[in-house]
Amino acid sequence: MLAAPNAFAWSHLGHWLVGDLAQTQLTPAAQQQVTALLQGEPDPTLAGVASWADGLRSSDPDLGKKTSKWHYIDLDPQHCEYRPPVDCPGNDCVIEAIDAQRKILADTTQTPEARRVALKFVVHFIGDVHQPLHAGSRQDAEGHDDAGGNKYQISLRTATPPDFQGAKRRVPGEPIPTNLHTVWDYYELESAMLAPEKYAAKLQQDGIPKLTPQTLGTSVDWAVESCKGVNAQGVYPADSDGQPQHKIGGTYLDAKRAYAEERVRLAAARLAEVLNETLK
Repeated sequence: MLAAPNAFAWSHLGHWLVGDLAQTQLTPAAQQQVTALLQGEPDPTLAGVASWADGLRSSDPDLGKKTSKWHYIDLDPQHCEYRPPVDCPGNDCVIEAIDAQRKILADTTQTPEARRVALKFVVHFIGDVHQPLHAGSRQDAEGHDDAGGNKYQISLRTATPPDFQGAKRRVPGEPIPTNLHTVWDYYELESAMLAPEKYAAKLQQDGIPKLTPQTLGTSVDWAVESCKGVNAQGVYPADSDGQPQHKIGGTYLDAKRAYAEERVRLAAARLAEVLNETLK
């Protein structure tokens, strides 16, 4: 089966939504600093820079390679426990990346450029860690890690336009060869078939969570929470007998979309709170 290129958490739409919703929750002090730090960006908003880290593979290959492991952590969904030496060797994982970049952002002795880059990383990685398959990864029948669903092949029937080049050559109605990670990165939200602004308005109406210190949590808590959702929310398709399914369509996408939207809204609330505290 053909495979789509390696995808990124939530695709451009998902990250845009997290940034856009978070911006509406900023305090005046945080908003002032965000505006100053993003001055000169093509789109100087949290939504506008939310996908920047995904573009580093082409815009800055060296930095893209250096930070490639910062987008995810592969916790075992059967336990969802964070063991730093095992799960994040060399501090190269999304949990430690969020904490490290937040420290740079908070440090006013750093250069404005260093803090700008840190802000863009924080916006992106908090979005990443709320995508279940960026925090949980199963083993296949042979005991090999499936890389957060990247190696779990899917034949997908959907009216949503494919996310890979060559889509125009696809026969209409033909299933799309992809993988489960891409289903969650791209198709789950895109299949709502809403323009970004309308989707943001819908999620805003659904409600941005009001956080307590307990529900705010830490980067570790967010990853563990996402990992637990892999099994609790049935992210891996299965039949009534619990057997893995590799052919899915609109029924699966529709059933899981509310959970995906919940993760986006929660990511936005936590991002806003982190920026409000860090930039106060």
